[in-house]
Amino acid sequence: MVIRMKKLNGIFVTGTDTGVGKTIVSAALLCALRNRGVDAVYMKPVQTGCRRRAGKLSAPDLEEVCKISGINPPEAEKKIMAPCRFRLAASPHLAAALEKRNIRIPEIMKAFARLKSRHDFVITEGAGGILAPLTRKKTMLDLARALKLPVIVVARPGLGTLNHTLLTLRELRRSKLEVLGVIINHAARGRKTIVEKDNLATIARLGKTRIMAELPFIRKSHSRQH
Repeated sequence: MVIRMKKLNGIFVTGTDTGVGKTIVSAALLCALRNRGVDAVYMKPVQTGCRRRAGKLSAPDLEEVCKISGINPPEAEKKIMAPCRFRLAASPHLAAALEKRNIRIPEIMKAFARLKSRHDFVITEGAGGILAPLTRKKTMLDLARALKLPVIVVARPGLGTLNHTLLTLRELRRSKLEVLGVIINHAARGRKTIVEKDNLATIARLGKTRIMAELPFIRKSHSRQH
């Protein structure tokens, strides 16, 4: 998996859905960059399905990425790496509403700016798909547009991925966001079929994009979250 750095100081990792493997891909990207000597850091702006540990809400995707990449940020930095944490494993807008809290993009932008001032590269992972609601009016797409980062799309290889992936690519480009490419993640165990092989070629052709990498099935240590 290769990221051409150019003048990039970050990327936004989105998916065609929840559970497609955005966290695994984000961890792989973080490892690849850090192995090349880049001071890269991970950010999960909105995390649902958090667990309470020692009186604090622990962000499972953040913990997973730290474990895989072997990094151990101080607690103060972890707070800005995952600034919006909610207990219910649901769409961000619902999880926030049930706790009578608001997700504010400007506050996420401040946390992002702090991370960017401390590190050379920020890998930002979205929640759910690109149109997952953050509030009654704002979606994950609004956050991606505010951050002005180029986007990597994580997709499944199997049946149904063509429609989901092509619609995601279309929506990103309609919002004038740069798409670096698609990473195919095998979120489920199984042999690669003729359908999956054709899907990769079709996504590249109709989506006018490149398949940046194809990751094998990797079991996550926690259950599916947004």
